This record gives sequence, C-alpha cells and structure tokens, in this order.
Amino acid sequence: MFVFSREQRIFNISGIKIGGQPGENPPLLIASMFHNKDRILRDRKGDFDRQKAKEYIKRQEDLSVSTGIPSMAAMVANTHEEAQIYIDFYLETTDMPFGIDMWVAEKRAKATEYVAKLGVQDKFLYNSITPWDKDIKGQVNRLKDLGIKHVVVQAFNDKDQSPSGRLTSLENILSQGADSFETIIVDTSVMNLPATSFSLIANRIIKEKTGLPCGGAYSNGTHMWQASKDIWGLDGFRTMDAVAQGMASVLWSDFNFYGPIVTAPRILPAVATAHILLSMLVYDETKAVPENPSLPIRKHFSDFLGKLFSGEARK
Repeated sequence: MFVFSREQRIFNISGIKIGGQPGENPPLLIASMFHNKDRILRDRKGDFDRQKAKEYIKRQEDLSVSTGIPSMAAMVANTHEEAQIYIDFYLETTDMPFGIDMWVAEKRAKATEYVAKLGVQDKFLYNSITPWDKDIKGQVNRLKDLGIKHVVVQAFNDKDQSPSGRLTSLENILSQGADSFETIIVDTSVMNLPATSFSLIANRIIKEKTGLPCGGAYSNGTHMWQASKDIWGLDGFRTMDAVAQGMASVLWSDFNFYGPIVTAPRILPAVATAHILLSMLVYDETKAVPENPSLPIRKHFSDFLGKLFSGEARK
C-alpha cells in the first residue's frame, strides 16, 4: 500500500528534498501569505504589517526545525508590482524558498521575470502550469528562457473529474514541454473536502505511473467548508483542518499547500504526527525506516526505533 514498484523521483528545491517513496522524505508544507482577508495586509499596494509578517515567518521556521517538516511560503499578489514588494521583503527576511500565487498567467509571468532579474531561480517554485492555460507550450518556453527550474503542474480534467482524469490531464500538459524542468511536482487539484479523496487517490495513481512527487492544496477543502464553524465552532473547525491535512499527508502526498501561515502552529505538528504514523505503516511493509535524520520519527522517537531494530519492542 505504501511502497511503489516504480522508482520515485526526488527533487531538490533550495536544499529541501521533495518526493521519493512514502515516508522517505517529510512533506514540504507551503503556507499562504498576503491572501484576501490576511490580517497583516492593509491594502493591495504593498502596505502590510512587516513586523507581524516577520513573526509569522520566524515562527514557521522554528516549527520546521522542531517538527522536522520543511516549509516555505507562497505570496498572493494581484499585480507584478505588488509581487515585487513581497519578494523583496521575503528575501530580506528568510532563506526559505518561495512561490508567487497569481491566477492571471500574464501577471504571473511578469512577476517571474522579476525573480529571474534577481537571479533567485534556485529558491523559486513556479505555481503553476495549469490545464486552463491557453498556451502551455509558449508558457514553458518563456519559463525556460528565464531559467526557471522548479514548477508545479496542476492536474485536473473538467470532462473527467475522477482520479484517472487527473492523470490524463497531467500527461497532456507534460507532452507540451512541461516535462523538461529540473523539478516537476504535481498538484492534484482539491475541489472540496470530500472530493479531497479523489486527489489523494490521484496522488497514488500518478506516483505509480510517473514517479513524480504529488500533493495538493488541502486547505482548499477545509477552508471552503465554512459551515463547520457554525456546526462545531472555531475550535471544531481548527480540529477538522488539522486532521484533514494530517491525514492527506499520509496518503501519498509529497507536499501540501496548507493555507494561511497563521495556522502553522496547528498544521506543522499535525503533519509531523501523521508522518510519524506513516513511518511505522511503511515499516510494517518494508521492515525499515529511511536513514533520513530529519524524519519526525527519528527526531522525536529515536529511542523507540533503537528498541524496534534491536527486537526489544516486540518482547
């Protein structure tokens, strides 16, 4: 269930390994900043609470160290001028990699040109090449000319919204040149909370067929269910969010767009806990735990692993 017959590809984004067999590397968690309703945002002209933004980034960095879960941020912007302000701030604040979240392709291209101008392509995750883009080949060529190395490919098929439809969508995009980048990770398009399962099954199908790292914006499913706050209150919503994203991280996910960076204190520990359980699910199949010292289970339960490997845990 948790071991793929096909060799799994592992990519390196500014020192962060992403991909591989389940449990081999911790999932990369990608936060959102400067999204609509972000409390640190004052306007869409680049005015924001810089001190609070620094505190959020620092807290996420500290949680990454304590949990063993790598992280970065994707910054939402409406224009390339706005994106430039956020990029400059982020690069001054942290060494973590980053992405830009812009839906309009032409505006996203302008922001990407600024990334190339700064020469920070190694740290940049392009999000994303989508099935809705009108000129995928042209977009790919433009990105290649800018020296972009790391890209997200979004897989979704409007005519076939099943897990296998996402594979068909991915194969179509890759055939148009998107398979030529140094790093290719696949977003299997979460549409709502129950349909998240289709994305998770698509992760398994795509990893088995292509070996590419897969994941999704699982926060799309949880944060869209606003009625949960009315049913269970804010604490109930937070619990639902953490459980869903932790569970998704077990089921063949190499990365997770986890939502607002303010939620890091609940999401990183939740995903670390899920990954500890995944490590033992994989051990049950393989009788091994990867040597990766940053794995949450090696970070927090090294004594247990020592007893397990010596046979004491079975006595």
